[in-house]
Amino acid sequence: MSEIAGKSGLTREALYKALRPNAHPRFDTINRVCAALGVRLVAQTVHF
Repeated sequence: MSEIAGKSGLTREALYKALRPNAHPRFDTINRVCAALGVRLVAQTVHF
């Protein structure tokens, strides 16, 4: 968690708070965590 916090530019405490159950993290926070993990979120259309 410390490594992800450092790479995302968030404090460890802020990261735990954002990722706790029932939290409502901002998109920017999730995007920063994903970037720190080397993951990219992609929006795709859903075909029904």
